Amino acid sequence: MSSVESSQPTHPVDEKLPLLRLLALGMQHVMVMYAGAIAVPLIIGGALKLPKDQIALLINADLFACGIVTLIQTLGFWKFGIRLPVMMGVTFAAVGPMVAMAGNPSLGLLGIYGAVIGAGVFATLAAPLVGRLLPLFPPVVTGTVIAIIGISLMRVGITWAGGGAGNPNFGDPLYLGIALFVLAVILLVTKYAKGFWANISVLLGIVAGFALTMLLGLVSFDGVGQAKWVDVIYPFQFGMPVFEFWSILTMSLVMIVVMIESTGMFLAVGEMVGRPVTPEQLTRGLRTDGLGTLIGGVFNTFPYTSFSQNVGLVGITGVRSRWVCVAGGVILVAFGLFPKLAHVVASVPTYVLGGAGLVMFGMVAATGIKILAKVDYTANRGNIYVVADKIFQKMPPFLSPLLHSGILLGTIAAVLLNLFFNGLGKASSAEFVAAAKTAEA
Repeated sequence: MSSVESSQPTHPVDEKLPLLRLLALGMQHVMVMYAGAIAVPLIIGGALKLPKDQIALLINADLFACGIVTLIQTLGFWKFGIRLPVMMGVTFAAVGPMVAMAGNPSLGLLGIYGAVIGAGVFATLAAPLVGRLLPLFPPVVTGTVIAIIGISLMRVGITWAGGGAGNPNFGDPLYLGIALFVLAVILLVTKYAKGFWANISVLLGIVAGFALTMLLGLVSFDGVGQAKWVDVIYPFQFGMPVFEFWSILTMSLVMIVVMIESTGMFLAVGEMVGRPVTPEQLTRGLRTDGLGTLIGGVFNTFPYTSFSQNVGLVGITGVRSRWVCVAGGVILVAFGLFPKLAHVVASVPTYVLGGAGLVMFGMVAATGIKILAKVDYTANRGNIYVVADKIFQKMPPFLSPLLHSGILLGTIAAVLLNLFFNGLGKASSAEFVAAAKTAEA
């Protein structure tokens, strides 16, 4: 039996690449997610009016925890980790509730951490229930959800290309020109380069854009000189958390949103790498969302989820090895422990990342469209109505964690419409395998 097993080819997801190649591809993943990874600590630190050194600590803790949770998700242990090429980062779905908690004198940062820890425990326990929902995601739903994710992300890419939200010079032609330059470099490398160089086309585009902005004198290295070389992250550096029922309940609702969005991300990655996600794997991945959130609350940071922008990178590069994201996790841990390195990467202008974002997010949408292209709309006209989607608008503010997510609303609409027109049990394993082969092609 062992001889038969040893003759089995290694799946591309489990392929271990040479070290230098792993580091380059891992750095590519880190640079793609970096702006999003540090945004939430900056927002929450600003809302709390924390001094600069404490905001820096929030960022270091976030990068450190990003790395730890990514390693758990990609390597896997016991009942945790989906073992797919996934990068983990702080979810934006929790920003609104956390800003509200920051403005409450009886809660503040320690109340946020108490809510995050409580929600992490809730999500870890609830993951098996959410994992059983996989039969609700046949190809017509999966394709719709993945397309919605890609289309939703295009707005992020365009915002990056314009200079980033809040930039007084947003939309400056120079910003757009540099984003277009990065986009062109990525496309040219993808088309004409081969092998390893083609695989790191996004990284090469970002490096080329960064070099151009440095030549034009647009890069600021403020804060690099003041940053520490080494900074140790340890639990409860800001003090013991405050546990308050209503804030924990609110954050638990956020985690329901996070887990539904993560389901879409995991299905997208599974389709791209040719390893369809099973209910057991989905549960392991969602359970890691919960564990990661618990780790976040303990290590002075916030709720964690799979980062959607990195899903597009898998599609662009064609590199399916989860060990690339393992390398990315190690790099993030290093950035958390060596703040000077993190500050250098943070100096990459947002509009440089915008050019890369447009390519990657378009790839996510294209994957969803490729899956939908194989859905039968003739024999089953109801599938047309599953793909068509409408979003809510004005609703009570307390429902904002649930209703201000286009991905969540699109997912719920697609699932309910599929149940109405097709019923439960239409998603056979053969359909999932066929959809995965379509995405792989």
